[in-house]
Amino acid sequence: MNYEDKIKTWDSLQPGNTETMTKTMTESDVMLWVGITGDMNPVHIDKEYGKTTRFKDVVVPGLLVAGLISTAVTKVTFGNVYAMQNLKFVKPVYIGDTITATAVIKEKLEEKHMVQIETTCVNQKDEIVIVGEGREYILG
Repeated sequence: MNYEDKIKTWDSLQPGNTETMTKTMTESDVMLWVGITGDMNPVHIDKEYGKTTRFKDVVVPGLLVAGLISTAVTKVTFGNVYAMQNLKFVKPVYIGDTITATAVIKEKLEEKHMVQIETTCVNQKDEIVIVGEGREYILG
């Protein structure tokens, strides 16, 4: 597959460039995540246990939700490499929630040839569920 016309270069990246990724979280997503990662936390897989927690149900693993941020970042800086990401988990995400991750280039860091990216995830009620900030190495 030819990606050359899609690769984002230093000159093509500008503050304000924005991309999103939207997905409805399913029980299958959680089960696949558990199988891939081995994360057997009962708060993610046991409805009865979930009822006893402050969440009152099972919650989608935070890093599974944050994976949507990775997709939005990839879209806004396609063909480059993640350097770091910090995250703050603000609200729980439940099975059936539709999450939109947004990545916005905030700043170009000339001396490091990196971009600073504001990252957020909101649910279908437009409530923030994750906020963070990332950096991407720009290769070309």
